Amino acid sequence: MMQFAWQSYKRYAMGKNELRPLTKDGYEGNMFGGLSGATVIDSLDTLYLMELKEEFQEAKAWVEESFHLNVSGEASLFEVNIRYIGGLLSAFYLTGEEVFRIKAIRLGEKLLPAFNTPTGIPKGVVSFKSGNWGWATAGSSSILAEFGSLHLEFLHLTELSGNQVFAEKVRNIRKVLRKIEKPFGLYPNFLSPVSGNWVQHHVSVGGLGDSFYEYLIKSWLMSGKTDMEAKNMYYEALEAIETYLLNVSPGGLTYIAEWRGGILDHKMGHLACFSGGMIALGAEDAKEEKRAHYRELAAQITKTCHESYARSDTKLGPEAFWFNSGREAVATQLSESYYILRPEVVESYMYLWRQTHNPIYREWGWEVVLALEKYCRTEAGFSGIQDVYSSTPNHDNKQQSFFLAETLKYLYLLFSEDDLLSLEDWVFNTEAHPLPVNHSDSSGRAWGRH
Repeated sequence: MMQFAWQSYKRYAMGKNELRPLTKDGYEGNMFGGLSGATVIDSLDTLYLMELKEEFQEAKAWVEESFHLNVSGEASLFEVNIRYIGGLLSAFYLTGEEVFRIKAIRLGEKLLPAFNTPTGIPKGVVSFKSGNWGWATAGSSSILAEFGSLHLEFLHLTELSGNQVFAEKVRNIRKVLRKIEKPFGLYPNFLSPVSGNWVQHHVSVGGLGDSFYEYLIKSWLMSGKTDMEAKNMYYEALEAIETYLLNVSPGGLTYIAEWRGGILDHKMGHLACFSGGMIALGAEDAKEEKRAHYRELAAQITKTCHESYARSDTKLGPEAFWFNSGREAVATQLSESYYILRPEVVESYMYLWRQTHNPIYREWGWEVVLALEKYCRTEAGFSGIQDVYSSTPNHDNKQQSFFLAETLKYLYLLFSEDDLLSLEDWVFNTEAHPLPVNHSDSSGRAWGRH
């Protein structure tokens, strides 16, 4: 599958950000500020892990010869960080090839102007042109999942460059978040980078909030379990989520609702389905009396996300699903019924498999493989579908770069031995790019003790 996805991309869209498989051409989009080759960078570590040596060399050659950083558009800080910086860092750590390290650091430097705000909470958009902070958008707010998902990569940028500024920027974000008052211990999704106050009280473990929580537990793990602040913030946040957002439906399905100033929306987004894997990953370092509880909670949430797949005609899950009026774990409108090759459900299967070795997770993963082959494979690559409840769905004409970075990697790991990227030694960024755990007791290094 990976080979087919890569070869289709190479044939029709090499160097473009993503392949459009129906029209057999490439797509640049406006998320990356003029940077190209998102699919190349996102695929490097997956190709390497799968021992697709020829394809990896093609990707590496493109990075060496054609990956130019002298661009002048406006880019999403978050997307460039998780896809490009994450992909380059992993490629370096897996191969030791210097080109990946150098490009990662250079690109990281281009992201620093986003932090030129009164609070140091970065803007969501960075202009590569002037390097100035766009005061035109000074009224806008920054998104928790975006400014909260820089920590892993930026500590590695400091580690590899010796430049402390990367680590300082993300430590400051942590400091602001620790000090600010949180409603009921919850972290709302929007913060003003100017005032440092929450902009509204919406809370979500799906889009807008998701990877902030993930990066807390992963910062603890990546630090070799020395970053106590990250650990404490994670378990406190998880307890608040459990108290205020966790529900069980009449049909017995456990889900995490969305919170709007005290009122719950009984829906769960596909993006929130990563949380089963996250809670499993964090279970072993919880207080002893909570460990079994978190393992069970992780299994229950993952089961709910499987139900969202099982209850569709295609056996792929919708973008969001609801729990109301007797209908459970299904999308209630067409605008939420699409599947764009997202990885979060198979990501949780992989973590739960590694923790329990319960064969059900491999069975569920295989259901996804078969459904992808049946409904998403086209003549020239894989495409998302517009309605998971149709047995003849229309394709959306997009092979997302995260399909190669994440979905196929997590499926491959689900069916691999546990020592391939052992969770003792590697932490995955939120684009599934593996970063090494700092095992040495060296408090003076980037991640240090707090």
